[in-house]
Amino acid sequence: MTNPQTEINEKYFSAPEDEIIARITKRRGELGDRLLILCHHYQQEAVFRFADLTGDSLKLARLAAERDNPFIIFCGVHLMAEGADMLSGPKQQVILPDLRAGCPMADMATVEQIEEAWNDLAAAAPGTKVIPVTYVNSSAAVKNFVGRHGGSVCTSSNARQVLEWAFARGDKVFFFPDEHLGRNTSVAMGLDNDEIVLWKRGEENGGNSAEALKNAKSILWDGYCTVHMQFQPEHVEQWREKDPGIKIIVHPECRHEVVGISDADGSTERIINTVTDSPTGSHWAVGTEINLVKRLADRFPDKEIHSLSPFQCLCSTMYRIKPGYLLWVMDNLAQGRVVNRITVDEDTAKGARMALERMLGIK
Repeated sequence: MTNPQTEINEKYFSAPEDEIIARITKRRGELGDRLLILCHHYQQEAVFRFADLTGDSLKLARLAAERDNPFIIFCGVHLMAEGADMLSGPKQQVILPDLRAGCPMADMATVEQIEEAWNDLAAAAPGTKVIPVTYVNSSAAVKNFVGRHGGSVCTSSNARQVLEWAFARGDKVFFFPDEHLGRNTSVAMGLDNDEIVLWKRGEENGGNSAEALKNAKSILWDGYCTVHMQFQPEHVEQWREKDPGIKIIVHPECRHEVVGISDADGSTERIINTVTDSPTGSHWAVGTEINLVKRLADRFPDKEIHSLSPFQCLCSTMYRIKPGYLLWVMDNLAQGRVVNRITVDEDTAKGARMALERMLGIK
C-alpha cells in the first residue's frame, strides 16, 4: 500500500513561478547525471520542459532501464512509476513527485475484483480456456495476475496483435481495465456484437446471462478513461459542419461511437506522428488530453490543430505533478534524501514482467 503524500512547505507553491523554474534549473544542474527526468505526453508544459525523455508510459520505462542514472523522477501517474521500477536496475530508484497522482481507470480494476470475476467466469463457462489481457494502464498487481494466468499486457498501439495472439491460444479473452480500447480493437478484428460482452463490476456474472458468456469471445471490463470519455459523437459532427476539410484523429480509449466516425485513431505516439507528417495547412481536431493537443498546436503553427472537444479535457491526476513538487523531490535528492520512492515487491514484479515479456515477444 502506498504511503500518503507528505505535506510540503508552502514555499514550494507561494513563490512566483519564474523563481520555482529557476530553482529547478539550478538543482537539475547540481544533480547532473545522477538524475533522469521522465515526462508523459499529458504532463503540463511547466514540468514537461524539464524532461530528459518524453513518451508513453511503457516507452519511458524501457528507455530508463537502458540508462544507469541512479535516480529516476517519473512525471506521470503511479502505475507508470511502478512500470519503471519493475524494469529498472537494482541500483536505480524511481520517484513520483506527488503520490496522489493515480489513474482512475486503473483504480476501476483492482486485483481483488479481477480475481473474483475470474472465478465467477470459470464457474459460468466451465471447460473454456480464457486468456487475460491487461492494458498497460493497470496496476502492477493486475499485471502480476495476468502474467501468472498465462496472459499478456498490451498497449494502445499493439492491442490488436496481442488479442490475435490471445485468441490463437484460448477460446475467450478477458480484457481489462479499459472497455473502449477492448471494444474498438475487437470490432476492428471483425468480431460480431454478440461475441463482445461487457463485464459489469459488482454484478453477478458481470450482468451477463450464461448463454451470453458462452457465445462471447471478447469479455470487456467496464473501466474507462475519464479524459477520453469526454469526447462525444456530436463533437465530431460539429467540427465537420464547421470545417469540412478537417481531419479527426482520436485515441482508442474513446468510446466506439467516436472512433467509428473519426478519420483515424491511435496511441499518443501515432497521433503525434500523424499530425507531424501531415502537410502544411492541414486542419486537425484531436481527441486526447489537452496538454498534448496544445503542445502540437504550438509546435506546428503552420497547421490548424484543435481539441475535438470544446471543453478542457485535462487529466486531473497527471496535473498533480506541479513544478513545486518536482522542486521538492529534487531539493531532497540534493540533500541526500529519497522521498516518494515507488517500489514493487519482487513477487509481484516477477508475474508482471512475465506479462510484459509475453507482449514483447508478440510480433
